[in-house]
Amino acid sequence: MPQSGLHIAFSTLLLRKQLIDPTKLEHLVKLAKKNKLTFIQALIHDNILSANQIFELGHQEYHTPKMNLAEFDLTSIPEQYLNLKLIERHRCLPLFEKNNRLYIATSDPTYFRALEDFQFNLGMHTEAILVEDDKLSDALDKVLEDDLSSLDLSEMDEEALAGVEVAETERKDDNDTDGKDDAPIVIYINKILTDAIRRGASDLHFEPYEKRYRIRFRIDGVLQQISEPPISLASRIAARLKVMSKLDIAERRVPQDGRIKLRVSRKKSTDFRVSTLPTIWGEKIVMRILDSESAQLGIEKLGYEPTQQKMYTDALAQPQGMILVTGPTGSGKTVSLYTGLNILNTEERNISTAEDPVEINLEGVNQVHINTKAGLTFASALRSFLRQDPDIVMVGEIRDLETAEIAIKAAQTGHLVLSTLHTNSAAETLTRLSNMGVAGYNIASSVTLIIAQRLARRLCEHCKQAEDVPLAELQRLGFSEQDIDSNFTVYKPVGCEKCTAGFKGRVGIYEVMKMSAELAKCIMEGGNSLELLEIAKKEGMDTLRSSGLSKVVQGISSINEINRVTSF
Repeated sequence: MPQSGLHIAFSTLLLRKQLIDPTKLEHLVKLAKKNKLTFIQALIHDNILSANQIFELGHQEYHTPKMNLAEFDLTSIPEQYLNLKLIERHRCLPLFEKNNRLYIATSDPTYFRALEDFQFNLGMHTEAILVEDDKLSDALDKVLEDDLSSLDLSEMDEEALAGVEVAETERKDDNDTDGKDDAPIVIYINKILTDAIRRGASDLHFEPYEKRYRIRFRIDGVLQQISEPPISLASRIAARLKVMSKLDIAERRVPQDGRIKLRVSRKKSTDFRVSTLPTIWGEKIVMRILDSESAQLGIEKLGYEPTQQKMYTDALAQPQGMILVTGPTGSGKTVSLYTGLNILNTEERNISTAEDPVEINLEGVNQVHINTKAGLTFASALRSFLRQDPDIVMVGEIRDLETAEIAIKAAQTGHLVLSTLHTNSAAETLTRLSNMGVAGYNIASSVTLIIAQRLARRLCEHCKQAEDVPLAELQRLGFSEQDIDSNFTVYKPVGCEKCTAGFKGRVGIYEVMKMSAELAKCIMEGGNSLELLEIAKKEGMDTLRSSGLSKVVQGISSINEINRVTSF
């Protein structure tokens, strides 16, 4: 963990040059401590100074030698100086030895304690070399990376796995998963998991069939076949994954759920949620990659239009009410909720969540894992929350009338409630609550904001190409006259070594409906979703379709991709 203490000399310099005021300085100290950042990182995080400004200021004031770390060959660093504990502790990097002195890369020229620590532990005199903080971060990531499997998947083919292929009749007890015959399986599974992380997959599917076995990754929302190991290894692969997930490998008749924590580098671990399902040809195993970093994304990175983002942040700033996020499975609802919780997560607030399951741990938030078999349901957890002096409550999903009524009661009695529903649009969410049995006046008085969302694939910036689309076709697809008059460029995917089929990453498409007097009146009069939608559109709401088309206008996604994820 990088040290997060305040570097007194550098902060004094900033005060003297009036680049920061004492109040902001105090805020930065708290920010650094809370988020485990260095003082330099906190300065950059709050946009007070850029990495380059700090770099130039440090060189001018302290005359510390500087260099462009991006041009330095990291493989030339002598291995005896790569003390990983010191590097992680101080966020500094030894580079080279010259004239019996070891030169240390740092983004803070006043951080003398790091130099002293390296000098004491390595037994050499040390000198600082000033580098830009963002380039230091990139270099540290490369140095600290511990590649668990350097083999390509192509190397782990049937021939490589032949050492563990045995006929069913000759196979030893499947409980013996530690024999040397399974060593290639261990390497193979590790490679599959680490490869999925590197390629940005969200899910992994291990699927047995009568004559073949396939492994697929869901990348940017689309499943792709990655590998096809011999079918005779199906039970071995399943057993290995179940051992890693701490599941009962002898039980193959019922579904099981577990988790895996995989260490992918010296400083990073990744969690997988594992689900097994008995099929007629063996156990199918699906793994969901739980990316904790996605929960730390800033709201500005999720894809909200400026007006939509303001409506969301304004709703989060309210002391009470209900914010509902809707959409199908895999549409990014959890990330939207966690982003909101991160904004709200301060020392002054008591936040409790009920989730099924808890996917990502959030420090400072009281997270409860729902266990229906033990009687811990969303409704019972929510009742308990209300006796725990809450400020903010998050319910993973409103599934029934009981949960809905308790959540609405909480929203009406001075609490901010966040939750999800599985509906196709914001307007349908209101009628869904009504169909559950919630009274119209309760819906109108408690719900403050509804967000319907989808995830669309981003075009690769390296290979996307412009395409000609006739004016009549643009009009048919739903582009506005303003869009067409602006003579924007429509792009299509191509594909290159840096992307998958012309796409890399995903962006959110949102429909944000703010409760208004006209909508409330329509709800209490028993209006249907079509009537509610028309009112919202008249009040300026962008539908999922119009939000998606705006991503085409901005050159972020393609027409075909928006057609795939939004109704047309």
